[in-house]
Amino acid sequence: MLSEGWYRRRGKRLADVIGAALGLLLLWPLLLGTALAVRLALGRPVLFRQRRAGLGGEPFTLLKFRSMRDGLGDDAARLTPFGRRLRASALDELPQLLNVLRGEMSLVGPRPLPEAYTARYTARQRRRLEVRPGLAGVAQAAGRNGLPWAERLELDARYAEAVTLRTDGRAVAGTFAILLSGRGVHAPGHATMPAFGPAEAEVAEKSRGN
Repeated sequence: MLSEGWYRRRGKRLADVIGAALGLLLLWPLLLGTALAVRLALGRPVLFRQRRAGLGGEPFTLLKFRSMRDGLGDDAARLTPFGRRLRASALDELPQLLNVLRGEMSLVGPRPLPEAYTARYTARQRRRLEVRPGLAGVAQAAGRNGLPWAERLELDARYAEAVTLRTDGRAVAGTFAILLSGRGVHAPGHATMPAFGPAEAEVAEKSRGN
């Protein structure tokens, strides 16, 4: 049974609403400038929308600034130099402040992953769905996309077991630090992050058992 302290039950959501509202209020010039840059570099649409698994596995529409060209091809072929810089800065994630304000995400939590991944999780990995997905998180702070799936999902499960104000504060500080360092933008040998498939799920489970 997960601990249900005041912060987890009420304080975290209160912090999300206040933080997201202040973020949108203070960062609107940056949001507007980034939207204009995306429009000039990649055209329309400016926003990328994709269904992701949220709290309890319930789907929601994730918002991001678009960083890839339209068309066929893998991520490496469609990711432009502009898009790489946008992803490295994490400015493409700023529209998710709206997801936070709407209650679909939190400021801190596991990164929201595609719905298709949910069926591939082990019972342990599914614990990440017991909390709202977040903008910042312990896995992001530990290495962002540079982490292998096994480590990333285990950190998410551990976070879901013990949500505290201190943990969230450290996750935010660590996420900012890794963004400033420029590390973890993509997995080694990939333009972004390799898909989480059955093979990766098996490796993740074996890794936890060792």
